[in-house]
Amino acid sequence: MRERLERYFEFAELKTNWQTEILAGATTFVTMAYIIFVNPAILADAGMPPAAVTAATCLSAAVGSLLIGIWARYPIAQAPGMGLNAYFAYAVCQGMGVAWQTALGAVFLSGVAFLALTACGLRRLIVESIPRSLYAAVATGIGLFIAFIGLRNAGIVVSSPATAVTLGDLRSPETLLAMAGLLLIAVLLARNLKAAILAGIIATTIAGAAAGVVKWSPQPYSAEAITETFLKLDIRGALSLGLLEIVFVFLFVDLFDNLGTLVAVGKRARLFGDDGRIPRLNRILMADAVATTAGSLAGTSTVVNYIESAAGVAAGGRSGVTAITAGLLFLAALFVAPAMGVIPPAATAPALVIVGALMLGHAAEIRWDEPLESVPAFLTLITIPLTFSIANGIAFGLISWTLLQCFSGRARQVHPLVYLLTALLIARFAYLGGE
Repeated sequence: MRERLERYFEFAELKTNWQTEILAGATTFVTMAYIIFVNPAILADAGMPPAAVTAATCLSAAVGSLLIGIWARYPIAQAPGMGLNAYFAYAVCQGMGVAWQTALGAVFLSGVAFLALTACGLRRLIVESIPRSLYAAVATGIGLFIAFIGLRNAGIVVSSPATAVTLGDLRSPETLLAMAGLLLIAVLLARNLKAAILAGIIATTIAGAAAGVVKWSPQPYSAEAITETFLKLDIRGALSLGLLEIVFVFLFVDLFDNLGTLVAVGKRARLFGDDGRIPRLNRILMADAVATTAGSLAGTSTVVNYIESAAGVAAGGRSGVTAITAGLLFLAALFVAPAMGVIPPAATAPALVIVGALMLGHAAEIRWDEPLESVPAFLTLITIPLTFSIANGIAFGLISWTLLQCFSGRARQVHPLVYLLTALLIARFAYLGGE
């Protein structure tokens, strides 16, 4: 049985083993476990019961991660997406006055639309029509994005009304803890310890607890609370004409955020084929669509591939066992969710900075002396962190790439679907302005 599983997950081809994969899955889970608490806090502002959303978050993350691990066999974990949950709560429910039940119906419809687009092969065509020169730019841009999030969570970088961002208070206990964790993980990596990132997170958490920096205040919680949101979505209300824009936004951002994550993690794990194609792509896309649909039924916003999966890949994860491990841990968290709150942002922030640094190596794959490639690549990688959106970065890169091809006499070399995507992206910016 064990040998059969190892053949199924291609351990020999990927040069991996059970210990490495399980440690990588645990690393991914610990790095993204914050979503168990952040997602309910955001959706509570939409009027949703926090305990129910906590359970729905764990359940949807478990379903998505297990599905992509078992069926698609990729080391990518899934959970309700940051950004989309804020759009759900603040733009849709608070800004437009839409009931959360109706907003869940819009998420469900976007998931069904994803299923339909995937089944007919259109999502695969979209992914495969993206110029290969932008893949490295997306991976690099997401590396900058991850590092920026890590620096912000560590308190090393803070917002500033004068300069947008500035240096934080380096004397803050949380910031000092994060910097110590950053140094520890870097040293462990330099010593070639496979579990360097996970060990660094755990050691930093323990050090924070000993120093009194970690504050744990568990709230009353029961997995049965999910009954307050389970199957409470209003699909009929979401079908009204006024909400079609909302469905489109969920669909658009989910498509390009997931594309960016897939490219970044796939390149880091070296899972692409020799021709640049992504093996079992349709299974990955289908798993994402099913997870979003299941999440809306459980009571949470759109489920996406998590870029924190790159932390597991950096720890050696290469197969679906990494995602399965993360999924099982999310399933366990469904019953003991408050216990996850002991891991402070200061412990996970260093891991994000390190992973971001490791991903910058993809910049070497870009031909910087070729303007047709370097300009769209630069716009892609710089826009992702500065607009805090993977989707915006891909949009800027794709639009600039298409326009440069046209104005340099290479219009016939552009795939027709790329023209369609470019037109939709321009129309999206013209209509919505920004996210």
